[in-house]
Amino acid sequence: MKDPSPAFGQGDPIIGRTLDGRYRVEGRVAVGGMATVYRAVDTRLDRLLALKVMHPGLASDPGFVDRFIREAKAVARLDHPNVVGVYDQGTDGTYVFLAMEYVAGCTLRDVLRERGALQPRAALDILEPVLAALGAAHRSGLVHRDVKPENVLIGNDGRVKVADFGLVRAVDTNTTSTTMGSVLGTVSYLAPEQIEHGTVDARSDVYACGVLLYEMLTGSKPHEGGTPMQVIYKHLNEDITAPSKAHPGLAPELDQLVARASARDAQRRPGDAIELLAFLQATRRALTDEQLDAAAPAAPLDDAAATGAAAAGSVRSGAAGDEDRTTLIPRPVASPAQAPGTAAAAFSQEPLNRTSRLQLPPELVGRRAEPAAHTMSGPPPRSRFRERRGLIGLITVLAVALTVGAVAWFIGEGRYTTTPSVLRMTQAQAQKHLDKAGLEARFTKQFSETIPAGRVISTDPANGSRVRGGSTVKVALSSGPERIAVPEVEGETLADAKREIRDAGLTVGTLGKEFSDSVPEGQVVSTDPEVGSAQKPDTPVSIVISKGEPVDVPDVVGRDLDDARADLEDKGLTMEIAPEEVFSDEVDKGAVAAQTPEDGNQAVMGSTVTVTISKGPQLFEVPDVMGKDKDKAQRKLEEAGFKVDITDTVPLFGDDKVWRQSPDGGSEEPKGTTINLWVR
Repeated sequence: MKDPSPAFGQGDPIIGRTLDGRYRVEGRVAVGGMATVYRAVDTRLDRLLALKVMHPGLASDPGFVDRFIREAKAVARLDHPNVVGVYDQGTDGTYVFLAMEYVAGCTLRDVLRERGALQPRAALDILEPVLAALGAAHRSGLVHRDVKPENVLIGNDGRVKVADFGLVRAVDTNTTSTTMGSVLGTVSYLAPEQIEHGTVDARSDVYACGVLLYEMLTGSKPHEGGTPMQVIYKHLNEDITAPSKAHPGLAPELDQLVARASARDAQRRPGDAIELLAFLQATRRALTDEQLDAAAPAAPLDDAAATGAAAAGSVRSGAAGDEDRTTLIPRPVASPAQAPGTAAAAFSQEPLNRTSRLQLPPELVGRRAEPAAHTMSGPPPRSRFRERRGLIGLITVLAVALTVGAVAWFIGEGRYTTTPSVLRMTQAQAQKHLDKAGLEARFTKQFSETIPAGRVISTDPANGSRVRGGSTVKVALSSGPERIAVPEVEGETLADAKREIRDAGLTVGTLGKEFSDSVPEGQVVSTDPEVGSAQKPDTPVSIVISKGEPVDVPDVVGRDLDDARADLEDKGLTMEIAPEEVFSDEVDKGAVAAQTPEDGNQAVMGSTVTVTISKGPQLFEVPDVMGKDKDKAQRKLEEAGFKVDITDTVPLFGDDKVWRQSPDGGSEEPKGTTINLWVR
């Protein structure tokens, strides 16, 4: 809300009073149909707030008081960051009031009057928190019923809040006006079912949001006419045209969003503000930056518009036209399908009780009617007072206009800029470009394999990103390619060497072992790449570990155990006997048949040599071939692994049968043993 001019509110008996022993009234902010809004201080909590005081003439009407209190309870239930908060409700004599959040800034109506239209991105930025606020109300079972630019507040910090829940009703209560055949609302934003039947639900607020979006995108209302009745007729009988018809540069997705929200058939609209918010967010994602930042049409600036804007600046929401006022409107008797002339005639026969939400106070209206000049040589005392008051009012109007312009610029083009491209520039060049774009620079250093030292590698946000003016951009300058010296880890344990290599920014490669006369076992002998060489980050470094001083392993195969142990101990080695013995055709039983490590290898002094004991040659049963033909006997013995020697005792007359063998059949002999056979 804007601070009023000094003249606004002079003579108001409530200014200077402390209501309910707590709220000190300091000045008038705005005048509405049911109440006046004041700037006040909560003397208990020492905070600035807005005090909404019902007009004394209405405070005696239980219906209005009930509606007034209902607003406090409804808004207190919402507790949403985009809803103007209600802190307290009370009475003081004839005064019934609400203590509310004070929003320093202006209304959306002020911005639209100043600019005429907004860029699509700014329009969606405003509508999104509006829908979030209304969505919270709808999901709580409440309908606002009077959504319009005058009730959308834009704080000096850019926050958007929905105000004036004075017409709020529960969805499941009777939502018709208490006046038979009439509906309470603002004609430019009334949904067809509000006009025709006098009933509303969440989709009626959705319709008003569609009208609101159209107005932000084009700078004008979708339905306009010479009288409120003509506007009402259009709501009932004409679809809202696509915004791109008025502003050809708009994306078709925005046309679809407006059409979906403002469908005359309530069943074709989103069910509530949350559903419309989802459609809005999907639309935003579908639009390119060029479509979101399409230039808005300029505001009309003829003399009449300029005069109206200046006069409106002295009151928060401005002097609204008939169709902008919250009004008690007679519902049409005729069918909405009738011809324009018939419907208009039906409307004109009903009384139209306009309850202006924010009308100019009498003293400002009087000032407009002053004569332009005086016939006297100097102005009379009353004229001088009026001139002084007019000068003060003009100064206030100019201040308000500047505030409105600043806020409009803040939420529109001036609120955002884009990150300029400074890639590969020097620090000085990048600083110059960012300063020109209205952005702060914070420089950091970063290694780069491709960008020369001292040049820009990247920015955060990136080039072309949409950012708020005055934001800080992180600029990374190249320090050249990063190179890391391989640390000296020779003589260190493996665990320490691994840690130092990783801490340096390198990785541990393969591990190897070798004997060393100078490096103790388990310590690092060398690295590859070598110590001190410059490497890229994460280069693998191989490590060689010492196995200690080498010892030549003696040959103990064929030696008995005592001799083998003595030979190994002479070399500083220890002997261990394998648990399993093995057959050996070459080594006698009980001697060393095998050793590990073998002869000729090297081992670490003190290490163990494992020896395997021989069981001697393996024995196999000799087949019995007595009485067999010599050829068959020979074949059978050879298949069993033996050699055969045959002696024929009767070479000419015998039948070649075996009559003697040695060793005898059934005895056990090593394979390869010669079996002697005699035949005759």
